[in-house]
Amino acid sequence: MSVEFTIGLILISGFIFAEIFKHLGFPKVTGYILAGIFLNPQLFHILPPDFSKNTDVVVNIALAFITFSVGGTLQRDNIKKSGKSILYITAFEAETAFLLVAVSFFIVNYFFVHLPMFDTVASCVAFGLLIAIFASPTDPSATLAVIEEYKAKGPVSRMVMGVAAFDDTVGILNFSIFTAVAISVMGNSGSGWEHAVLTPLYSIFGAIGLGILIGLLMNLTNKILTKETEGTLFVVISTFVVFSFGIAKLVHVDMLLTSMTFGAFVVNFNPLQKKIFFILENYTNELIFLLFFTISATSLDFHVLVTSWPLIIVFVIFRAVGKYSGTYLGGFFSNTSGKIKKYTAFGLLPQGGIVIGMSLMIKNMNGIGVFSDMIISIVIGATIIHEILGPLSSKYGLHKAGEISKSTS
Repeated sequence: MSVEFTIGLILISGFIFAEIFKHLGFPKVTGYILAGIFLNPQLFHILPPDFSKNTDVVVNIALAFITFSVGGTLQRDNIKKSGKSILYITAFEAETAFLLVAVSFFIVNYFFVHLPMFDTVASCVAFGLLIAIFASPTDPSATLAVIEEYKAKGPVSRMVMGVAAFDDTVGILNFSIFTAVAISVMGNSGSGWEHAVLTPLYSIFGAIGLGILIGLLMNLTNKILTKETEGTLFVVISTFVVFSFGIAKLVHVDMLLTSMTFGAFVVNFNPLQKKIFFILENYTNELIFLLFFTISATSLDFHVLVTSWPLIIVFVIFRAVGKYSGTYLGGFFSNTSGKIKKYTAFGLLPQGGIVIGMSLMIKNMNGIGVFSDMIISIVIGATIIHEILGPLSSKYGLHKAGEISKSTS
């Protein structure tokens, strides 16, 4: 099967499934994901088994555009209006989810899971901390797709995107701190500490610095090309978006945070920012969403649902409870509106790329690599559930908040 035919099949399937589910009242992104599941080589063998090995470039380019657009939601004026609330809600929902997942897994593993790796209190504590790291991050791309499809506007939409954009940073910080703590609890300090602390710090601050630098370069380019047509501007945008993701990978800083920082810089400091995001929203984002979600779903591993489903359910439930209760507490302490407290958490359930990437990093860490296979299984299984239910949850929350008009729902 040729690559060209395969990509064409993905585009056709994603489009058809999206239109069908749109008419059934679901977000288009749900159709994209289900199209990918339908094409998944593990189910119906429509695509070759090694298909996912050849899709990294397409998925990464799509992810670069998505995270750039997420950064574009972080406009200074909007953050000033609700900056305190964003910080409070991010801190509370991310860390409450972390705490509830850590405690629940300690109890489950200590009292109910009889495996050699959980034969001591220390091992149960360490595993609880490690798996809880993955409760904090949110994949904002699914929620962004829903917001753009239904043209949702209002305080809840802004809060969801603001909080989701900061969630990955909190997740990376948690990874830095609590992998180090877990290594210590298991009695394996030393080189593991350096890897767990310094590498994530470099990843975070290096990504922020690189995103700002690329934003400055794009501003300079815009000044040189003073009479840009929309076509020329689209080429410039695409070049810098893909370049930001690629160079971040080359210098080993967080690719998502680099593209997001770049997008935030453009929306705040580029004189053509309105035109730039108009072009993306109207000409490219729907194709990007189709490719990203459909291709991602074709590579999901469903075997993990069979082997680890009880622990996956524990993770999904306690993460959701943590996200909702933490959002409510953060909103309460920042004196935000009732709608934001009640409905923001519904847009914070999706998860994707960054949690899978972090789970793979644990394999090479001294002392805690023994937990890696189970952690990867739980994280991927939960990702499958979150990426299917997340868009529906986002639509529900935005609808209840009154930010989706009847003409688009």
